[in-house]
Amino acid sequence: MRDEEIREMVESILGDMLSGKDTGNIPEPKRTEVIQTGADGLKERDGHPEDPSACLEDITKVDLRRQFLVEGARDKEGYLAMKAKTPARLGIGKAGARYRTATMLRVRADHAAAMDAVFSDVEEAFVKECGFIPVQTLCKDKDEYLTRPDLGRRFPGEALETIRKTCGSHPKVLVIVGDGLSSSAITANVKDMIPAIEQGLALHNITLPPVLFIKYARVGAMDAVGEVTDADVICMLVGERPGLVTAESMSAYIAYKPRHGLAEAKRTVISNIHKGGTTAVEAGAHASELMIKMLEKKASGIDLKGDLL
Repeated sequence: MRDEEIREMVESILGDMLSGKDTGNIPEPKRTEVIQTGADGLKERDGHPEDPSACLEDITKVDLRRQFLVEGARDKEGYLAMKAKTPARLGIGKAGARYRTATMLRVRADHAAAMDAVFSDVEEAFVKECGFIPVQTLCKDKDEYLTRPDLGRRFPGEALETIRKTCGSHPKVLVIVGDGLSSSAITANVKDMIPAIEQGLALHNITLPPVLFIKYARVGAMDAVGEVTDADVICMLVGERPGLVTAESMSAYIAYKPRHGLAEAKRTVISNIHKGGTTAVEAGAHASELMIKMLEKKASGIDLKGDLL
């Protein structure tokens, strides 16, 4: 057969395929669609999977405290009652020696969220929307922030001047926000927590100066702010190191007259502030109560706890 004849035959077959004609030689492939079936994983059915959104629901929306993947459990209700008290990955079941598909996908999704929380920055638009005054520590970028914790506790001269002008001299209470190790925690919680703090302090006729936002902040940055402003009490809201349960957990570190060299035991901490733990509004109300007690007792941390016993 000549080359021209072969070329004509190939072009004819390709033309029939593109036009949808049956060539008699190429069977139509069977298509399947993967869909999620609640907590028990995945199944297949005939359909058309061209739309990716039809394949899987958002697995990050599944409440791990209600998910149960163990087959043939002796006491499923008792197991679920135990799981309701923790978001830990219990009762995930197995497929042979491996995790089930739903479990593996959730672990990978939660790990990706944790990585994003650590390596992304709080958007400048968010800082502006909240009305925060931005300053930056001595860290030049995220890599330096992660490898040089000491630089995340200190400020360049121009930042110290901004802090002095913004907060004034000897304020009773300051609230500052630091990105910390989770940008997601800040964007998820501060909008609800700061108004709750302001409302609690207003009951005692205390108003807050403008709120600082500290980029690349470690907890010790509050000590430098205390040195510059001579504030009586400083409350620092900072993103916690994320895990595989949530990447949106924030903490509030509160101290009476913080200074360089302040022992960690002198700080009072409200931790696990997120929608699955202590809610931001509840934490804000509690933080304002603690700050009032610190002003009265002139103490924080273990010193405050001792005064309250």
